[in-house]
Amino acid sequence: MPPRSFATDLSDLIQAIGLLVRRVRAAAASHELSLTESAVMARLAREGPSTTANLARAEGMKPQSMGTTVAALEEMGMVERKPHPSDGRQVNIQLTAKGMAARKSAKEAKLSWLAHAVGQLDKKEQATLLAAGEIIKRLAEK
Repeated sequence: MPPRSFATDLSDLIQAIGLLVRRVRAAAASHELSLTESAVMARLAREGPSTTANLARAEGMKPQSMGTTVAALEEMGMVERKPHPSDGRQVNIQLTAKGMAARKSAKEAKLSWLAHAVGQLDKKEQATLLAAGEIIKRLAEK
């Protein structure tokens, strides 16, 4: 068998990461949020209330698309609109108690699935995987 190329190894890595992400997301699929909706809720949980325009910039989306996402989350009761504290012309979007509870539940389901899966690896594989996670994070943050 000929040696594998670097491009093949990279392609396999991309596929493996994608499969892992899909499996982790499937663990919390009962929450039925799109990837964008989940990302917006995560950002609001992490950074606090934000305007639709700021959310759109942060997520690399058009403001109109973000408006649609926010409206869907609002309809589900996950977020609410509140007056901006310093600019009366703007409105902040923030998580509701239901949105915070849904995030917590989804996060716990994902962590539970991943902990179970990683727990089936031997200690050396676990250490290697966790070290790879740090390297992947550094790459993603560049």
